Amino acid sequence: MAARIIPTDGTPGAREAGVIYFIDRALKTFASEDQGIYSEGLAKLQDRVHELFPGVDKFSAATPEQQDQVLTSLDEHITSFQAPFRPWPGMRDFFETVRQHTLAGFLIDPDSDRGGNRDGLGWKAIGRDREHAFQPPFGYYDTHYKGWQPVSEDRRKQ
Repeated sequence: MAARIIPTDGTPGAREAGVIYFIDRALKTFASEDQGIYSEGLAKLQDRVHELFPGVDKFSAATPEQQDQVLTSLDEHITSFQAPFRPWPGMRDFFETVRQHTLAGFLIDPDSDRGGNRDGLGWKAIGRDREHAFQPPFGYYDTHYKGWQPVSEDRRKQ
């Protein structure tokens, strides 16, 4: 699913960035409360694959186009004019959880120990400089400088 949410096209996608490793670690640690959403959702996902494509055994065996159709059919907010299949109520939480975890895994700090964003691929895709130096806001170190005066309330309103 992650590879269809952020596919490999002109730039590397979720697969190359190791998003599934981030999701795996997330479900064992800080997102452990989402394990039930995944367990129930993945079972329903397989049922949906069988319903839409009887000859396909599992989601991963479907073609990319079929996978997109399955995922589109899970979105309750898509109208019948946009998708040829009826949405599945209750699957919105599952799909949104996977989507959020995919985005987080694609854009997480590549130097973190949580997996994901392998080699900074997600940051490269959005043009973020990996060597960026974070600095405190202007005035942070000057608050106790003798000539520094906070802006008065009247002045802020102007």
